[in-house]
Amino acid sequence: MTTDASRIAGLTPTALQQLIESGRGPRLLDVRTPGEFRTVHIPGAYNVPLDTLREHRAELLTHLDEDVVLVCRSGARAAQAEQALAEAGLPNLRVLDGGMMAWEAAGAPVNRGEARWDLERQVRLIAGSIVLITGVVGVFVPGAHLIGTAIGAGLTFAALSDTCAMGMMLAKLPYNRGPRTDIRTVISSLRDRS
Repeated sequence: MTTDASRIAGLTPTALQQLIESGRGPRLLDVRTPGEFRTVHIPGAYNVPLDTLREHRAELLTHLDEDVVLVCRSGARAAQAEQALAEAGLPNLRVLDGGMMAWEAAGAPVNRGEARWDLERQVRLIAGSIVLITGVVGVFVPGAHLIGTAIGAGLTFAALSDTCAMGMMLAKLPYNRGPRTDIRTVISSLRDRS
């Protein structure tokens, strides 16, 4: 099932910043990996990685009775989170247009931690390295270049489907996971803010 793009209510970084400054800020759920979240996030955001959100969306729904803005790096994972929560019955959802990239480009406030490579950069490194190595090896070993061709096909599929199997695998590495998000702690924080 694909996300109906017309259903997603986007919110620009400027509009979100104005809401936060006015004291009417929505709940911010950052659906990136804990490693990405620790590197940089919007002050006051709750880190609920996309997989955790999907798994515990019923528990989260009871504590999300106000406007919710979903945040990721560029907007793609937030749109997937919007679809999952909307299917579970949460109507008051928005996606931050352009994600953290747009938020930072707008000069909006962030909390910064240790610098890390984001998932997209890691995917480019791994995919590019495989293509380069198999291209060189293919000079000596007939057929080795087909591995690079398969990676290219996978990247094409990732772009067309707006999913990335390599990115999902890399997200599971300890470097990207950071400390596991404890859903009970998130729910407790959401309840305390109510």
